[in-house]
Order: sequence, then C-alpha cells, then structure tokens
Amino acid sequence: MIQAADLPDTVPVFPLPGALLLPRSRLPLHIFEPRYLQMLEDSLKTPQRLIGMVQPCSRQLQDDALHEIGCAGRVTQFSETEDGRYLITLSGVSRFRIEQETDGFTPYRRCQIDWDGFSRDLGRVEADAKFDRLEFLDLLERFFLSRNLSTDWEALKDADDELLINSLSMMLDFDPEDKQALLEAPGLATRRETLTTLIEFALLGGSNEEVLQ
Repeated sequence: MIQAADLPDTVPVFPLPGALLLPRSRLPLHIFEPRYLQMLEDSLKTPQRLIGMVQPCSRQLQDDALHEIGCAGRVTQFSETEDGRYLITLSGVSRFRIEQETDGFTPYRRCQIDWDGFSRDLGRVEADAKFDRLEFLDLLERFFLSRNLSTDWEALKDADDELLINSLSMMLDFDPEDKQALLEAPGLATRRETLTTLIEFALLGGSNEEVLQ
C-alpha cells in the first residue's frame, strides 16, 4: 500500500475523456498508441508504477487543456497481446491537483502535481451513513430499464457503499464534465448525491450540462 511519503511530485498523465478513476477502485485500460506504450513502459520502471488519469477540458478554447484535478492509479495488472498492445488495470491511489505541466523529451505528457487536500483517499474505505440503498436501487433499476441495460442485482445489493457508488460513477455513460464532478466530490456522500442527480435528470430526458452548471 502506497503511503503519502511515497507519492512523487511528478506523474505521467493520460488524458482520456469519460474514463474516470477513483481511489480504491479499478479501471481497465487498453493501451495501443505508441506514446502511451512508452508511458506504460516508463511507469513500470518506477517503484510506485503510477499513471495519472485526467479529463480534458471540453469547454476550453485550448485543445490540450486539462482539468486541474485528476486521480493517480498504480499499474497492478498488465498483459501483452500478440500484436504488441497491452491490457492493464489501474488501481486508484489518490486524487491530485495539477500545478503545471513539465517540459521534457517524453512523447507523453507529464505534470507536476500536489497531493494536499486528498489525504482521505489514502485512508480506509468510506461509508455513507445516510445512504438509502433500497431507494437508490429502485432509481437505478428504472435507469437501467430506460437504457436497456442489465446487471447482477444481487451483487449490487451486497456491495459495500463505496464500491457500489464508485463503480457506478466510473461505469455509467455520463458526459466527461459530469464525470469530473463525480471525481471532485469531496466525499462519498456528496458523490452519491451527485450520481443520484445525474440519474434522475437522465430519466427526465434533460441535458446533463444543465444539472451541474
């Protein structure tokens, strides 16, 4: 388990719209672009094996602008395909705030970052004392039916609060800006409230942009 003292000041970043990583959660990724293959190779040579997942800013004039807050994950699984691609799993470690992008000779982007303010991410699994699971699952079932989605409902019922909320936040198909709002939620209860609002508004057929502005 990574300790705060082990966290580096600079991490490689992977800007991928809609791909959300949260602390203590797992994100599978398919790596095939040469620059990100190099990023993976370089990351595996470091003790922490960290890669920072960041949402690009869709509302900025600059095409390469990034949101300030991302989440770093440790490469915990990887396998190579016959044609040189990699299937990897990132295990979420902690969120961070980008201070500045660093210059260098790598084909991928690297950022100097600050971990302050996210010490909770390195702690124990969070619980949500005010979570009404039955009401939430009823809402979720209506959402899944409206999208013709299926799931293992018994597994959802048995999952602990954090696993349930974080997994749904990562998997459900919301806009990148909405994913960013879920990432920036200060705690599990706030993330659950944000997720509930997004689901409710989607059921009403509204625009997600109108919800979180």
